[in-house]
Amino acid sequence: MNRSVYSVPCIYPLTASVREPLRVRVPGSKSITNRALLLATLAAGTSSLRGVLFSDDSRHFLKCVQDLGFETTVDEAARIITVTGHGGRVPRGEASQYVGSAGTAARFLTAYLGVSDGVYHMDASAQMRRRPMAPLLSSLEDLGCEISFEGEPGFFPFTLKGHGFASSRITVDIGHSSQFLSALLISSCLCQEDFHIQVEGTHGMSYIRMTEAMMKQFGVKTEHESPTLFRIPAGQHYQAQDYRIEPDVSAACYFYAWVPLLGISVLVEQVHFGSLQGDVEFLKILEKMGCGLVDTEDGILATPPAGGSFPGVDVNMSVCSDQAITLAAIAPFASSPTTIRGIGHIRYQESDRMAAIVNELGKMGILCRETEHNLTIYPGRPSPCTVETYDDHRMAMGFALTGLRAPGIVIDHPDCCRKTFEDYFEVLNEIIKTVSE
Repeated sequence: MNRSVYSVPCIYPLTASVREPLRVRVPGSKSITNRALLLATLAAGTSSLRGVLFSDDSRHFLKCVQDLGFETTVDEAARIITVTGHGGRVPRGEASQYVGSAGTAARFLTAYLGVSDGVYHMDASAQMRRRPMAPLLSSLEDLGCEISFEGEPGFFPFTLKGHGFASSRITVDIGHSSQFLSALLISSCLCQEDFHIQVEGTHGMSYIRMTEAMMKQFGVKTEHESPTLFRIPAGQHYQAQDYRIEPDVSAACYFYAWVPLLGISVLVEQVHFGSLQGDVEFLKILEKMGCGLVDTEDGILATPPAGGSFPGVDVNMSVCSDQAITLAAIAPFASSPTTIRGIGHIRYQESDRMAAIVNELGKMGILCRETEHNLTIYPGRPSPCTVETYDDHRMAMGFALTGLRAPGIVIDHPDCCRKTFEDYFEVLNEIIKTVSE
């Protein structure tokens, strides 16, 4: 999509009666795609990954894997990638890695290469250069990795000189990102001894549960000696898999948010409550708003609240914080205030999302109060405005929802969605056409 702005069509109230549930198909999960790519490199043999997401983030991750010397085949049309792993060994002992804005690539590959024997030059986009890396890099230094920084210590770019594991115990602070822990967990089985990770700080643990589940699917189990102490027994090895990637629940949530917003039923194909992805909890929030939920063979069917209106909610979103923007975007249309708790860490993501939400709602004339970890959004009628996206895909996708019900909402730089859902606005236009006919 080459346009610099996207004018959201206001379609509320719908002119046509939508009797049948709106069926939506979304691409594969970014979080699962990138974890599967790394696990496949660590495994012994050739893995086939099916239902792969192709987006800016996953392409950067794939290019890094290829630049490290791993053999791959790529079929974008069929959404399949094969990767031949070397059982934990990196084929090239020296390489340059550019991770773009992909946080998973930045953290996961840094940990893997930091405990491998070799010299690896790491760089990232201007956006990723601003995001925190210091807690992970500090842990790697404790494991014996030598790190030299080209700019500000604790941030990209830097060079890793790995020497394997100098210790079998490590502490990591996950206050800013759970990816630091996921990164160390995935590569931990390369240690020759039982490996222990002590966790400091707090963060929603849904992505950690995803990491552990996928490690187990590829053959490595983790143990919990306490809620904050992880043990990875020695002698385990990842095995190649024929692996099916789930649809992206984060992407699905934008369409499920149509249910209370527009008063229509939505089914996203093959999204189920048994998903590995924590964002499925967002659907439980919609249930608190009066929506009905049924997990059918084809996917979860969400039906609108009775009476055509929905209440605000008071919810902790630490386990599904990527959807804080989604909830904030529809909250002005609720019949009572909405409070979103446990999301202080979203200040350190692709943008300062707490500030971005407050700023953009403020431009619409919507009152939003901010504390260190919480937001409260009050009902109101959003005024026309251009939404700044801060080069953040979730700002673009989330605040497009507001424009479906309030006229005059324009999304600036919508192409930032290429990070995870490159044709989001094309899909949006097709669905709008369907419900408007």
